Amino acid sequence: MTSVEVSLNTIDKVKAFVNEICKFDADFDLVSGRYVIDAKSIMGIFSLDLSKPITLNIHSEDNTAIMEAIKPYIV
Repeated sequence: MTSVEVSLNTIDKVKAFVNEICKFDADFDLVSGRYVIDAKSIMGIFSLDLSKPITLNIHSEDNTAIMEAIKPYIV
């Protein structure tokens, strides 16, 4: 598992982020405080506090392509 901090502070960023990670056959969790939600769920993401960076947990063996795809969102 790999963890990175991501910033999803606009509606357009959230939509683009979900579109990017949905291309991968891996599990992604967003962790904000005590809340853990599926990062592929737009409604779930909007239930979090998006004013500050959120921890993204990537459950995958090879993260090279994933890290390249989410590079614009990493803090």
